[in-house]
Amino acid sequence: MAPYESDDSVGAARDEQARSGRRRAARYAVPVAVVGVAAATIGLVPALADSGDPDLPKITAQQLIDKIAKSDVQQLSGTVKISTDLGLPDLGGLESGIASGMTQGSGSGSAADPRSRLTELVSGTHTLRVAADGPDRQKLSLLEQGAEYSVIHDGKDVWGYDSKSNQVSHGTAPAGEERRAEPPATPKDFADQALKAVDGTTSVTVDGTAQVAGRDAYKLQIKPRQSGTTVGAINIAVDARTGLPLKFTLTPKSGGAAVVDAGFTQVSFARPAASTFDFTPPKGAKVTEQKDAQGKAAEKPGFGKGMEGMEGAKGLEGTKGLSGGTVLGKGWTSIATFDTGAKGGLPTGAKGGDAGGFLGSLGDTVSGPFGKGTVFSTRLVNALITDDGKVYVGAVTKDALLKAANAAK
Repeated sequence: MAPYESDDSVGAARDEQARSGRRRAARYAVPVAVVGVAAATIGLVPALADSGDPDLPKITAQQLIDKIAKSDVQQLSGTVKISTDLGLPDLGGLESGIASGMTQGSGSGSAADPRSRLTELVSGTHTLRVAADGPDRQKLSLLEQGAEYSVIHDGKDVWGYDSKSNQVSHGTAPAGEERRAEPPATPKDFADQALKAVDGTTSVTVDGTAQVAGRDAYKLQIKPRQSGTTVGAINIAVDARTGLPLKFTLTPKSGGAAVVDAGFTQVSFARPAASTFDFTPPKGAKVTEQKDAQGKAAEKPGFGKGMEGMEGAKGLEGTKGLSGGTVLGKGWTSIATFDTGAKGGLPTGAKGGDAGGFLGSLGDTVSGPFGKGTVFSTRLVNALITDDGKVYVGAVTKDALLKAANAAK
């Protein structure tokens, strides 16, 4: 049998992690739940480096997951390139507009509000500069043509600044375990969510080695064992020395470009200069105070619950908190269902103007035991809205979605 940690050693690692966790105050939300996953799920055969790739010591998938979980990177700075391609039609920013609309209700309306601005990352290609110095100081800058948007967390303050409009958003960082540990949108953010999805429905193996941002890395591959999911594979490049994920790629089962591809193009683990996290509103800037910022997770630099709840795209189990919501199935083929209370399907006529016809043109009309409805599809997620107000959504194929909706009636 290939090398594998015993239950005792895993337990000892957990004890040590608990002690270090108190010291780190939840700075880095590691997926400790996957430590010690059954051998039937995780590949135990160490992968060998391909010719030209770094020649690193052999490691099993379990050992590599442990390495990620034990990683304690507190200082870093670098550049991250993130590309997202859900496959929505290019209709004048429809993709980012939909995402922005999903969080608009929780935003302040300021062009500098992180709750709305960072939804831009769900479509297109973006370049980010990130920096972190422990649990209390992080910075993320979204570089745009001739402008820059930044989120700065310095102690109790969270600042958002949009240079184009000269607007500033100011809020208070959540305390304790609600506090974000690092800049969002890094490969680690995505990797943590993906690793939470590791269970008996998942295959995890080491797929060789690579170099990312000039650093030697192991490649961890996560693949669903279930049919019916739209997820093809998740690949995570893990820094061989620190255990920090350096690159995250999610490819759909249908093939083609990655749905999410986020990776460092440059990274340093030296402590950033203290001035990196200093911020004073520029002269003449419009400053919006976030009145309800205290304790609200949406005020943290990050994607917000919409992305975090997807647990790395394994179904939509995070939607359990929706009123009346339930989850059908399990693993990668889980489907969230809830009742909107809106009868009659998509809005039409005087009530909805042309909205119903427009939205309907983007979906496929379907019928079955559940009644009639419309299916909206991306390369990763399919959603069914029925005429009686029910919604079914998951990272599953259209056929799997309709089958679940029919069975639920």
